[in-house]
Amino acid sequence: MPVHIDDHKRCTLSGDTVTIEGLGHEVEIVTDAHLRMSVAILAGERFPITEAEADALTVAGAVDSRRHLKNSGPGSII
Repeated sequence: MPVHIDDHKRCTLSGDTVTIEGLGHEVEIVTDAHLRMSVAILAGERFPITEAEADALTVAGAVDSRRHLKNSGPGSII
């Protein structure tokens, strides 16, 4: 799990090559349309995360900039 949140809303985000810590309100959660998943951004670094991790980060004060993706093209299951 690349996300850890302590009792003081300090968040640690871990990727393949970098680990960054910051306060919850310093994290922004966005939707990456190419990956089709949520990404947490802290200090300019991007970390793909699950929706459960995104929700936990919002509780810790992260800015929630996610948007719902909708595909209306042929063959879409949405």
